[in-house]
Amino acid sequence: MPALVLLGAQWGDEGKGKATDLLGGSVDYVVRYQGGNNAGHTVVVGDQKYALHLLPSGILSPGCTPVIGNGVVVDPSVLLSELSGLNERGVDTSKLLISGNAHIITPYNVTVDKVTERFLGKRKIGTTGRGIGPTYADKINRVGIRVQDLYDESILTQKVEAALDVKNQILTKLYNRRAIAVDQVVEELLGYAEQIEPYVADTVLILNQALEQDKVVLFEGGQGTLLDIDHGTYPFVTSSNPTAGGACTGAGVGPTKIGRVIGILKAYTTRVGAGPFPTELFDEDGEALRRIGGERGVTTGRDRRCGWFDAVIARYATRVNGLTDFFLTKLDVLTGWEQIPVCVAYEIDGKRVEELPYSQTDFHHAKPVYETLPGWSEDITKAKSFSDLPKNAQNYVKALEEMSGAPISAIGVGPGRDETIEINSFL
Repeated sequence: MPALVLLGAQWGDEGKGKATDLLGGSVDYVVRYQGGNNAGHTVVVGDQKYALHLLPSGILSPGCTPVIGNGVVVDPSVLLSELSGLNERGVDTSKLLISGNAHIITPYNVTVDKVTERFLGKRKIGTTGRGIGPTYADKINRVGIRVQDLYDESILTQKVEAALDVKNQILTKLYNRRAIAVDQVVEELLGYAEQIEPYVADTVLILNQALEQDKVVLFEGGQGTLLDIDHGTYPFVTSSNPTAGGACTGAGVGPTKIGRVIGILKAYTTRVGAGPFPTELFDEDGEALRRIGGERGVTTGRDRRCGWFDAVIARYATRVNGLTDFFLTKLDVLTGWEQIPVCVAYEIDGKRVEELPYSQTDFHHAKPVYETLPGWSEDITKAKSFSDLPKNAQNYVKALEEMSGAPISAIGVGPGRDETIEINSFL
């Protein structure tokens, strides 16, 4: 069975956790391939709600092996805290695997992230302040600390010294902050080594062997397509590649192994942090979407910006990721609107534009061109099949499918694990 990639098709927060959890009982491995504890997932199992920040959603499925791939950046304190919280709730976390090549978020990465964002003032990007960007920068600058370095004190000390040579100069001379002691950082990181060691493995080898044995491997992206460092609304993006190609580099699996790419779409649009957002609403409708949809970031705790569905972005996600299917989430949130606008194009400098402009300037000035679809008032949370949905809800889904360029194979009609309509199987 080829591998599957499941990723966000908007600006993140689309409900990937629910989609991954839905498939978790049918797959053997669920792999996080990028990002860190800046990407939260909420999963509802029965009457229990779980907020996951770093761990793969598959950790809640008993028969599934959750994997943190080499493309992820790991904050050891967050990892251990999250594992402890799940263990206290009776969740078995013993099957977790962590790539020895994943990079560690160090205390100085967090410090640099926070002081840099404050220094930028009005020009700030809207990071989570959790050290994600600086850790990826260290990785690219070849001064990063990897999980495997925790087991060689000499190498760890040398690498921390190399990183702090420059960072302490910046902290003291540019930001007027106190220098960070090498010994203090090394001691803290070594303190995590023994607790993490049982999970550390050669995940590239394990995952490729699993695929050779016809095991089902699901790659779970954090954030979303429009937050991709290369293909998102730069510079208001994350520091990694949540798009489908990131699964290959972030987990060490070749592209020929991937057979299906599933994009998660919210039935409207949200984003957290700064940056352009053509369909953003500043009126009562925006407040209603935020309230009804419970639009508050799992990791950040920040209110999400809300707007109508943007088909231009959906088409872009289809193209960039090679999407084979969509999972449409939170359709139930739209219940009660008489009319529902959908953005079908942009107006830029008086011209209608059907596709996402490559120019950042043009995208900042894009104004949504709407088509209005009739809404519905019936409760859809008990719907078990597509035919159970009100006619107008069916038509809304069909319209989004046609505009977005890939079939909608599943629909979320409520927050619960069982509140999902499966039209076509993903497996």
